[in-house]
Amino acid sequence: MSDAAPDDRLIVALDVGDAVSGLSLVDRIGPRVGFYKIGLGMLTGGGLALARELKDERGLRVFLDMKLYDIGATVESAVRGLARFDLDFLTVMGDPQVVAAAVQGASGSSLKILAVTILTSYDRADMDAAQIRPGDPGQIVQDRAARAFAAGAHGVIASPHEAAMIRALPGAEGRLIVTPGVRPPGAAAGDQKRIASPAQALAHGADHIVVGRPIWAAPDPTAAAAAILDSLPGR
Repeated sequence: MSDAAPDDRLIVALDVGDAVSGLSLVDRIGPRVGFYKIGLGMLTGGGLALARELKDERGLRVFLDMKLYDIGATVESAVRGLARFDLDFLTVMGDPQVVAAAVQGASGSSLKILAVTILTSYDRADMDAAQIRPGDPGQIVQDRAARAFAAGAHGVIASPHEAAMIRALPGAEGRLIVTPGVRPPGAAAGDQKRIASPAQALAHGADHIVVGRPIWAAPDPTAAAAAILDSLPGR
C-alpha cells in the first residue's frame, strides 16, 4: 500500500445502513482514500456521529449529502448548526433562495455549500414527469449552475456530462464541480443515467468524483478504490 497522501479527487460514498458498517468500510478501504460522503440513507443510522468520528478522530474529509430544501430561514438555521461540525462539503438543492440562505448559514466557517443542479438519476423523461421545463438537460443544468453561482454557491453537483459546460461559465472560476454518476469501465450503471468514467469526469472539468456502489459493493473494496485511483490522470 502506498504511503502517499490520499488523492482527494476521489470521494467514496458510504451508502451503507449505519455508522458501524460505514466505519468498517473505511477501515477496509484503507489510507489511500481520505474523503468520504455521508448521505440521507445513513442519517438515522448514526450518520452525523460517523461524520464526527471521521473528522475528529481520523482526520479525514467529509461530504455531508443532505440536499437541503426548505424556506430560507429554515435552511439557514440548519446549515448554521451543521457548520459547527467542521465538515467540508454540504449539499442543498440549487434554487437560488435556498443556496443564498445556506451560504449565509455557513458564513464564518470553512464549510463549502454545493448546489444540486439536476439529479444524475434523471433523464429527460424523468424531468418531464417532475414538470421540469422542456429543453436539453445539459442546458438546464448549466443554467441552474449559473444561478447557483450567482447566489453564492461554492460549487455545484452535476453529472460528468455537464461538467465541461459548467466549467466554461464565467462564474465558474474558483468554484467546485463535484460529479456523482461516475462508473469505472465495465461497472453497472445502477440507478445512474448520465454517467462517465472517473478519468472522463476529471477531463471534463470535475474537481471531485463521487463513487459509491462500485467500491462498497465490490468483493474487495480496497482493490476497487485503488483501481479507480490508479486510473486517474496526474494532477
